Order: sequence, then structure tokens, then C-alpha cells
Amino acid sequence: MIDLPVIQNPNEPRKRKPKWLKVKLPVGEKYRKVRNLVDQHKLHTICESGNCPNMGECWGAGTATFMILGNVCTRSCSFCAVATGRPPEYDEDEPRRVAEAVKLMGVKHCVLTSVNRDELKDKGAFIWAETIRQVRLHAPGTTMETLIPDFRADWDALYTVISEKPEVVSHNMETVERLYRLVRPQAKYARSLEQIKLTKEYGCRTKSGIMLGLSETKEEVYKAMDDLVENGCDVLTLGQYLQPTRHHLPIHEYIHPDLFAEYKEIGLQKGFDFVESGPLVRSSYHAERHL
Repeated sequence: MIDLPVIQNPNEPRKRKPKWLKVKLPVGEKYRKVRNLVDQHKLHTICESGNCPNMGECWGAGTATFMILGNVCTRSCSFCAVATGRPPEYDEDEPRRVAEAVKLMGVKHCVLTSVNRDELKDKGAFIWAETIRQVRLHAPGTTMETLIPDFRADWDALYTVISEKPEVVSHNMETVERLYRLVRPQAKYARSLEQIKLTKEYGCRTKSGIMLGLSETKEEVYKAMDDLVENGCDVLTLGQYLQPTRHHLPIHEYIHPDLFAEYKEIGLQKGFDFVESGPLVRSSYHAERHL
């Protein structure tokens, strides 16, 4: 039996980060341009809300991952830095503002994600679909990746989104099956696999991601890969879990870059079209390559 990670004592020292997790501070003209656009249009990004280590690199390259439907999530995943609570009413003008920002950024490929809005009848599907339509209208040359929630198995909501035909539809597994109830207490492993399967059957390019360093074994990672391939997942991302605060799940171990490279090769052998694997990899990291 493998011990599950537990929430650590706030007074305990954190594990020291290895040298391969060092990142540069955000600087440069493009970074400032993205910063200003986000502020001026009153937008939310998962880059900020999720404490992404690649924000400096991505914003410095003129790209960002927009988070729609507000910045308060109805779920309380034990790995996530996004605020949890009762969200305010959603902003119906948000899709237009996101699309305007995408146009002004001039990016060829944009990534959209969202908080979970389980309290809404349609789980936020209308705003998702409208945002895709607005980006198509304002930036017709821009391709899109949509990193969507599981909609609590409301497949009508899923089809409302994927019928808008974004170029990539992503839904993250986040972890291996054994750790699901600990890491994602309001989600279900089988439900997420079913969503990916339905999305692939609809004709979309599918993608998912897994965090490593939460006590998963190699065999469990291999099984998750097999499950994803069997359910039609085209693209896989693997990255190191980083603890957002002392109140979130602790890091069980730092995975060496050599093991990430090994996982990439194994993933390709198992049938994924593309595998992005490395300590700093996140769902939207270098997302344009997945097309």
C-alpha cells in the first residue's frame, strides 16, 4: 500500500526546489503589453490565478491563457490556486472583451479555460460557446484550444461547446486514478475519460494533462496513459506539481527531467500523436505545437 500525501503542517519547511525548476522573472515590452491588455479589459488569466511558473515566458512571447466565467470556482481541488467559493453572476460581456484582447495581442493560437460553474444550469456552456464565436468574429485567423471542465457529465453542455469546433479540446485528468478522490474530490476519473471519448467521437482533436510528484508510481502513470489512448486522447502533457500554498497538497517528490523524457518516449510509443513532458510543462505551455 502506498501512503497518500497529506496536507502539511504550515510550520514545516517546504522542500527546496531543484535547479531545473528555476524560472526567469517576467520582463520585456511584450510582457508589459499583455499585462496592460489583461488589466484594461478586466480579464482573468489562469497564468495569474494558477500561479503558473511559465507566465514570464509566455507573456514575454505575447501569449496568455484566458480564464472565463470569472475567477471563483465552485470546486475545491486540493492542488489548485484558483479561489473557491460562491461565484458572482457571470459577465455576459466577457466573451467580447476576451475576443478584443486576443485580436489586439495578434496571437495565431489562443488558449481558453474556465473555472467550474457547477451552480449554473448549463454549467457555463453558453458563455463558453459565445466566447469561441466572438474570437472567431474578431480574430478570424486565430486558432483555439479550449481547456474545459467536466460539466458534471452534462453532455448537452459539452456538445454546446464542442459544436463550435475549436481546433483543440482539452480536458485534464490531472492525476492518476488512485489519487483522484484526494486531488480532485468533486471529479471522477471515469467521467473525465468518458468526456474525452465523447469529444473524440464528435470529431475534435483531444488533449489532456497529468501532474507528477504526488506519490504516483510509474505503473500508475502508464495505466493513465493507456486509459487516455483507449478513450481517444491525441495529445498529452506531463508536468511537475508545484504546491501553491502551505494549505494545498504537499509535493511528494520532484521528478527529474530524465524521467520526464522517458515518459515522453513511452507516451509516443503508446499511441499519442504528441507528448509535451517536462518539469515546467503546463496544459497550455507551447500549445501551438499541438496543432
